[in-house]
Amino acid sequence: MVIAMKYENAKDVLPVELLNEIQKFAAGKLLYIPLGEEKRAWGEISGYRDKLKKRNLMICNKYAHGISLSELADEYYLSLDSIKKIIYSKKNNKNLTYEPTLASAVQYANEGILEEWIQCYLLLTKKDTPILHDTIKKDRIYFGVVKFPLRLIQIDLINTENEEVQYNSNVADLPPLVIKFQEGKFYCVVQNDLFVTLKKQKVNAYPTIIVLNANTDYKIFMKHYGKVLFFVDNV
Repeated sequence: MVIAMKYENAKDVLPVELLNEIQKFAAGKLLYIPLGEEKRAWGEISGYRDKLKKRNLMICNKYAHGISLSELADEYYLSLDSIKKIIYSKKNNKNLTYEPTLASAVQYANEGILEEWIQCYLLLTKKDTPILHDTIKKDRIYFGVVKFPLRLIQIDLINTENEEVQYNSNVADLPPLVIKFQEGKFYCVVQNDLFVTLKKQKVNAYPTIIVLNANTDYKIFMKHYGKVLFFVDNV
């Protein structure tokens, strides 16, 4: 089938200067001017494709950490066959398998999906659902991974007698700290044991992810800290 395309006189559409330049190369010719944007793949404009990618990544990570196929099917309202296709698909990025380590967190951050790493850490490693629900909200911003001075973290409510975790010089094998910024102060609400260990080892700065409220705390944080903290972009 041949589709007839309507053409317009260039002098009615283009600025005079641009028309004069085009006439130097193609005066009297019939030109086709393609659209400026390339055709986008399905779901890119609405963001739905990106959401599916993140969902599938979470499904693969949960399965790798012991959550069964039937549990995943129930959680995501999918059939068992659909869950299997997601898990065994060659399209999934196998290099982004979650691990509770700094190296894994940095990799996720570099891919722009730091929130997904935090979800995996709280749900699969810490297994703390209430904190997960409080931390992962639509109005939350996740800043990091950054080298953060531990002296800024409030210690009033932390039990310094907590059992220490094993600390060694290979920081890449340890998780980053997940710190909450609220009303101008920083709080360690998830990893008191790791924080206490770092303090006893007299570590001055440590890779950290900062969770803050987009509406009330973001401007304060950016004004005082946003431009002075250095990102950890490789391990």
